[in-house]
Amino acid sequence: MGAVKWTPGGALGRVAAAALLGLALALAAPAAAAPEAGALRVGTSGDYAPFSLGAGADPAALEGFDVALARAFAADRGRELELVRFRWPELLEALARGRFELAAGGISVNPERSAAGLFSVPVAESGAVLLAPASRHWREPGEADRGGLRIGVNAGGQLERVARARFRLATLVAIPDNRAVLEALRAARVDAAISDTLEQAHWLPQLEDHVALGPFSRERKAWLVRSDRPALAAELDAWLLEREADGTLARLRGELLGEGAGPPTATPLRALLAACDERLSLMPLVGAAKRREGLPLEVPEREAAVLDAALESARRAAEAAHLPAPPEAGLRRVFEALLDAAKEVQWASVQAGEIGEEEPVPDLESALRPALLRIGERIARLLLLLPRELEAEALRAAALEELRSPHLSERSKLALADALSTW
Repeated sequence: MGAVKWTPGGALGRVAAAALLGLALALAAPAAAAPEAGALRVGTSGDYAPFSLGAGADPAALEGFDVALARAFAADRGRELELVRFRWPELLEALARGRFELAAGGISVNPERSAAGLFSVPVAESGAVLLAPASRHWREPGEADRGGLRIGVNAGGQLERVARARFRLATLVAIPDNRAVLEALRAARVDAAISDTLEQAHWLPQLEDHVALGPFSRERKAWLVRSDRPALAAELDAWLLEREADGTLARLRGELLGEGAGPPTATPLRALLAACDERLSLMPLVGAAKRREGLPLEVPEREAAVLDAALESARRAAEAAHLPAPPEAGLRRVFEALLDAAKEVQWASVQAGEIGEEEPVPDLESALRPALLRIGERIARLLLLLPRELEAEALRAAALEELRSPHLSERSKLALADALSTW
């Protein structure tokens, strides 16, 4: 790789603002042609600073990064905003039952949620940290993984998922209300607690002589749209790309997320690689579902159908944006590289026995395959926004940084980057 360094949000991550705004709007044209009527119902927890926080039941009292974004999105679309509170363990059920059209508030992208809905392009990133009394003299989070220690964590959220994979010896205390995790730590009902790099700035000042250890994970934050609202999801993506291009997202990150906010996430390149990574993250579930149903892991006919669907999605997106049809040979190289990477992750996860026989797995036909198609459509749209001035070596550096799915080799990451650089 030499000395090439990829800087997210730098010259490599920018498209001329006017061109990006026009193309993003065109790609969301199906949504704009038939606007939703009535209030925009957005689910949010109200217990997760700095994304969504508020005391009591009054939605008007909610504040935070995602709440501010939701108000701006609704206002731009001329829709009244209705904020609906949810509890983290009930997020996916509430979304499926139609309590709200989309959910926002520091929601981490993970495979189970991808199988249930439509994630937007990422709006922020964070990482899990362990908060503990300084008197314990722990130097890294793993020192808390021992019998007899109690670690508090928000029940039903991504942090519980990360904690259960990281801390297998300690006793995890899953607490339904995220704010109650902080109270349990303050009252010494737990010995330590799991937070993240953005929330810790709000928690540590309320704790006496505590430190944060980590981060020991990386989480993308995005909005989760109902699976039967693809037009709304496309419209939201276009709006977020616009807000990144015009500086609105950067300003809100600085004001509401603070120093740990990190670089822009809703740029075309980072959003595209995040979508590829999200698709790859579903492969362990796909492999486990196939094994349980006695299906082969590789089915050439199925791969051909997936490739044809991806090519058709790209053609439809280009037509909606009034662009020439994208070159089929280049598109094939990109999606073939993505399919090869998917097979690698699928095979490796099955061979490693990553998902136990007793663990629940979404249904292959009704959940996983539709989710893969939804993500494929987003990949196709984002491909059309990819800047043409990207240098091959810098794109390789970006792929190595952004493609984080376990079991994915460096070779496969670079193969996808090379395909993107020539498509």
